[in-house]
Amino acid sequence: MAERGATPMLITALVWAVLYTSAPCAGTNVKIGVPENYDGIFPWYLTKLQSLPSNYSDLVVTGDDEGIFGVDAQFLYALKPLDREKQPSYSLQVSFRTSVHRQSFNVEVCVIDKNDNVPTFIEESMRGSVQLGLLKGIPFMQVEALDRDDRNSPHADLRFSLMEQTPRIPSSQMFSIHAISGEVSLTEEGASTLDPEMCGRYKLSVMVKDMAGRADAFFSTGIVTVEVTGNTWASPDPVRLQENLPGPYPIPISQVKWSGSQAEYGLEGEFPEMLFTISREGVIYLNAPLDRETQDQFHISIVVERPDGREIAKPVELRVMVGDANDNRPTFPQAQYHTVVKELAARGTEILTVQAADNDDPKTDNVRIFYRLVGQIPESPRALFRVDRDSGVISVQADSMEGTAPQYTLTITAEDAKGLNSSCTVVVTVQDENNNPPVFSQHEYGPFHIPEDALVGTTVTAVLARDADVRGGDSWQVDYRLESGDEEDVFSLVTDKQTNEVSLVLSKVLDFERESEYILVLSAQNPVALVRGRYGPASTATVSIYVDDVNEGPILSQSHYEVTVREGEEPGRVIATIRGYDPDSHPIRYSLQGDTKKYFSIGKYSGELKTVQALDREENSTYTMEVIAVDGRNSSLSASTLVTVHILDVNDNSPVLVGDYSWKYLCTPRLEDQALVLASRDSDGPQHGGRLNFSLRSDVTVRRTWKLTPINDTHTNLSLNIPYLPPDVYIVPFTISDSSSPPRSTFIHLPVTVCPCNVRGNCKMAAKQLEGMPTIQSAVGILLGTFAVIGVILIVVFVRLSYQNPKEPSKTNQERVPLKISI
Repeated sequence: MAERGATPMLITALVWAVLYTSAPCAGTNVKIGVPENYDGIFPWYLTKLQSLPSNYSDLVVTGDDEGIFGVDAQFLYALKPLDREKQPSYSLQVSFRTSVHRQSFNVEVCVIDKNDNVPTFIEESMRGSVQLGLLKGIPFMQVEALDRDDRNSPHADLRFSLMEQTPRIPSSQMFSIHAISGEVSLTEEGASTLDPEMCGRYKLSVMVKDMAGRADAFFSTGIVTVEVTGNTWASPDPVRLQENLPGPYPIPISQVKWSGSQAEYGLEGEFPEMLFTISREGVIYLNAPLDRETQDQFHISIVVERPDGREIAKPVELRVMVGDANDNRPTFPQAQYHTVVKELAARGTEILTVQAADNDDPKTDNVRIFYRLVGQIPESPRALFRVDRDSGVISVQADSMEGTAPQYTLTITAEDAKGLNSSCTVVVTVQDENNNPPVFSQHEYGPFHIPEDALVGTTVTAVLARDADVRGGDSWQVDYRLESGDEEDVFSLVTDKQTNEVSLVLSKVLDFERESEYILVLSAQNPVALVRGRYGPASTATVSIYVDDVNEGPILSQSHYEVTVREGEEPGRVIATIRGYDPDSHPIRYSLQGDTKKYFSIGKYSGELKTVQALDREENSTYTMEVIAVDGRNSSLSASTLVTVHILDVNDNSPVLVGDYSWKYLCTPRLEDQALVLASRDSDGPQHGGRLNFSLRSDVTVRRTWKLTPINDTHTNLSLNIPYLPPDVYIVPFTISDSSSPPRSTFIHLPVTVCPCNVRGNCKMAAKQLEGMPTIQSAVGILLGTFAVIGVILIVVFVRLSYQNPKEPSKTNQERVPLKISI
């Protein structure tokens, strides 16, 4: 192959020599190109030195340590072939003498490359690994080769190719190699059929060619060993998360791992931005609470990419299912229902069906609703109506409605399994004969002006619709309604039943910035249906109201804040931020009221509520205070909200034994079912105090003699575990531990009296007296000894009296004679 490429290379070298000779290099006098490996006749004349003057003499060439070059009659020659790989260029100095002085110039000889080197692979043993799941065209390794020829020439322009794959299963074309870069990747067939269980190792025969892969180029071959490895890149198990998780966030919910080369992860799917994120380690986090009613499941695509953004493998999917929490109360579509029943309606007549809806998961019992009738106004007579527990059908329960009130207001509650409920009112009108509708005296009223700071309860105006029916009867009474123009229930109607006059009353705070004008359509109807005729335009009137603008105070976003803080929490932490705004864009100042012990502070302008000192739940588990928001330009304008701070319990109290057991005893021999009831207490809350556990000391004798049997969370029975125990006072060692983790414990040494008992189970004698107290035997002995001494004394006295004349004892002597001896 070297001989086949010699002739073209020689022609190329001669061309380069001509070009270099005609185009001197910058910074030198003469620059020539000479092909390497010349195999002709020597000396080899390279070029004629055109720069010599006609009168030169003493021509000398220097700068050649190897003695390769020389000059002869203005010609530069070489005495042996040049090797570019050994030395790519030579810098020579040619000097000569003229009639004036000696001169010189530089000659640079550039050795022109010839393709005389075979490319070789840099590594003798080329190894790589490919991961299961890698996409086609993604390189998993790179082979590299080196050619000693001029890298800027086609001689070193290398091309790679894949010659053979062993074994050829499951396909003969599992891999491909990039011709220029040498990157090895999977083909489409390889990416889809790669299986480490079928074949875990491949040997690839690769070739590298110079001359850009031309047919006459030099080449080398090598073997690449490719290990097939498994991969952890797979869809993670579905995750079920409860809605409204309390946090803290972010919460890790799953993890993926690309086990191959360095990779970066990303998430795609239909979910709010930053609701789910993934770390560099492949940990997937939930960053905010979920709401099942908004979205009950998420399909998250997890992509893996190289640092340059190219996708490495097919995305895997994580399915997140949102579990339902019973966090929605059943609600009625309207707050009030109106219905009519004839006074002669029979028992069981259905008058209305109320239906409530619950937004919880329809596949759970959270949406099962029960209806109850909880109130009736007027209350008498009772049991006029009933509501079906499951269907919400309201029906007549009385045998007759005769003689009842003209109207009843029923309160119906809808309650779910958790006890969450809401109510509605049902106005039931007992129907009477009615043939005259009420009529307004005019069609339009107003306009009326009312300032936006008018107090709730302010009467805007009063109007009257006259009814020609008998005054005071049901057919004469008028019901007024706001048919339109008051969708937000800003106004309410108050009717004088004595005169049928209705007052339009402000029931909500006005807001000029939100609504400056109300056009209300007011209707008047009898509470019972017309027997004949119908309601017309005369029973409808329009009321125009204009709201006048005034400076308004600040408004707080919540009327009540609920905050939780762990007891013993380090002071200075922000536990809540009170949010408010002023409709007139004035600044707001915040202050606290009701915090008498100064446990809290609030930022004057930020509204940040902080703890000033550590809190103790056992001292007080709840703090309630008021936050005042004051208009920055008018201190008389303010708003307030209640803040309730709940102190979360930590396990900082040990359980204790309560009660006096000094007078209690156990019988020996053991009586069946006889035990001492031991009581304990823990000042912590149920989370930590909860169930208290009694346990005997780990001693063989103690556990053989005594037995503890739990009764409930705070009491246990202490009894004998053996049939007989000698009477005595025993010290029973045991431990009381709470149910926290780790638990807090108290070690108890309890004195227990064991004594013989009669058939009734009463202790016949103390098993052991307290220190310093006489026993029964010692008391009897003392008593007998005392009687003996007294007897001896009396005998001596009587003997002596018998020898003496008896004398009447004096008063003094009588006082000295003891009347009674106390033992």
